[in-house]
Amino acid sequence: MPHYPAVIHKEAASQFGVSFPDFPGCIAAGETLEDAHRNAIEALRFHVEGLEDDGEDLPSPSALEEIDADGGALALVPLLLPQGRARRVNISIDARILDAVDTEASRRGQTRSAFLAEAAERAISD
Repeated sequence: MPHYPAVIHKEAASQFGVSFPDFPGCIAAGETLEDAHRNAIEALRFHVEGLEDDGEDLPSPSALEEIDADGGALALVPLLLPQGRARRVNISIDARILDAVDTEASRRGQTRSAFLAEAAERAISD
């Protein structure tokens, strides 16, 4: 999974802003740094899916030392693209945790697999 560099900016009385030097026009924001990072992952995914739909090639991630952060902070953002295929796996999990997963998945209208995949993706991207 490639990670693309992002520049995080924060000015007084504003949200955290995120931009991607390798993808001009791809931006995200968030009230907190965590929100901005989570939104950056989604923005990058959406932007790259659009490029792929248009038949454009993706750039290789730039090296951090090549980027001028212009007063911002540098971060690496994972490119988490769905592959469109599921793989069946066998895992062991504590019964109480599994019950809680099933309850929460049901509350959200998700399957157990969808809930666990979403939770794993979120944990990986944090």
